Order: sequence, then C-alpha cells, then structure tokens
Amino acid sequence: MKRQVTEILVGEHELPIRRACRAAGLSRTAWYRRPGERAERDRELADAIQGVLEKRPRWGFWKCYDRLRLDGRRWNHKRVRRVYRSLGLNLPRRTKRRPPGRPLQTLEAPAGLNRIWALDFMHDRLYGSGRPFRTLNVVDEANREGLAIEVGTSIPAARVVRVMDQLEEMYGLPAAVRVDNGPEFLAEAFQSWCAEHGIEIRFIQPGKPNQNAFVERFNKSYREEILDAYLFESIDEVQQLTDQWLLDYNDYRPHDSLGGVPPTSYMPRPTAPHLSTFEVCP
Repeated sequence: MKRQVTEILVGEHELPIRRACRAAGLSRTAWYRRPGERAERDRELADAIQGVLEKRPRWGFWKCYDRLRLDGRRWNHKRVRRVYRSLGLNLPRRTKRRPPGRPLQTLEAPAGLNRIWALDFMHDRLYGSGRPFRTLNVVDEANREGLAIEVGTSIPAARVVRVMDQLEEMYGLPAAVRVDNGPEFLAEAFQSWCAEHGIEIRFIQPGKPNQNAFVERFNKSYREEILDAYLFESIDEVQQLTDQWLLDYNDYRPHDSLGGVPPTSYMPRPTAPHLSTFEVCP
C-alpha cells in the first residue's frame, strides 16, 4: 500500500522520491529495493532449509541452522530465521493434553482387605547433591496398612508394575486400585497389567486429592516423620530408613481413625502365603 501511494506521488504528481517516501511513510531503502528481489536473493537459502527439513520435519530452527553451518553454509542466523519464518516452518507449541473426565470417587473404607489399594507418588531431594528422588506409596484402604514404599530416582510405569508383582507374592492382589491421573498410571504398561489381572482402576478427578484421602493421610505421616525429619545422602539410605518406619507404622504406631490400634492389630492379614483376593475378601 505504501509503495502504491509513493508511485502515485512520484508518477502523477512528480514529487521527488525523498518527499514522496516521507509523505507515504515508506523508507527510501524499501523504495529502491524492488519487489521480488529479496525472494530471488533468498531462493538458495530457502532451498537449503527445505532440503534439511524434508526428511526431518520435526527439527526446530536452531537444529536446522546448526546443520547448515556444519554443511559450510555461512548465512547469518538472523537471515536464516527470517527465511525460516517466511516459509511457515515454525513448529506449533505443544500443549499438554487434558486428562479425560472422571466420575466422582466416593471414599469409604472397605469391609475387607485387598478390596481397594491406594497408590500415590511423593517427591524429595537428597542432601548435598540435591538429586531428586520419588517414592511410590501403596496403602490398603481397609486397615490403612502401608504395603510398600518404593524409593528411586525414577519410577516409571514398568517399575510400578514390578512393585505390584512383588506385592502379589506377599499379599495377593486387590479388586481395585485408586490412583490419580499421573502419567505412570495412564501408561499402557500399567493399564494392561491391571486388565490382565482383572483389577479395576479408579481414577480420582483431576485436582481432587481428597478423593484419595487415605493415602494422602499416609503421605503426611511419612513426610513429617521421615522425609522432613532426616537429611539423606543416598537412595539406599532413604529406602533403609523407610523400611524400618513402615514396620513401625503398621505394627506399633497407634492410629486414631482405627480406635487407637495399629493397622495389623485392627485388621490382621491371614498368615497363609499367596492368598488370592477372593481368599482374603470372602
């Protein structure tokens, strides 16, 4: 539009180019740079960019630019970015997927063991190195017994399944598990394992930790009495002290919600090994 106005002022009104450009708000540099010159000048660069991205469409700008430099192309990164954008190659920003809608999960203590297990993760850091670690906590909702606390720097879905396999050998399997919408529980490995063993997955609603209150209360005790009470130098040290605390929690520590007795006294487990869910829960 500015060029068209300038052309009219120069051609029809015979104004000097300097005055016409000033009146139209067009720089004289843009006036003297004829349309199409830049596109022709950038053709080699555009072809080079498209050649790099033809088989690698998910490469971003900087990876593409570094590849051009390694290939001996010495174009300035500002020019490469301008052409890269003009070709419409900017990758769209990836957004997080919203978890699917979940029904309201009512919270009521089951009448028997192995009816519902609650699973949840916690996070902390080692003292000194600052290395983060996680814990996977598993609680039987019937008697609030802590079945396992797995400690590690990484606990993906495959490791969650491995923990559940170990718990199966000790306690049998639950009829259902109550979990949040974390990626480990949404993963195919965990969901397939539950389907194979006939275990119902009860996802709580996003942002509603109160729907998993039994394990959240367990987490609070573990946080106050272990994670916030000690400075740990290694994962092994965390696991060792955690195992000792879990025994004390289950067998010795009185629970107000259980009438002032420990979980194993409130609802003891059968001593026979390898009991199935149906044997534990008639």
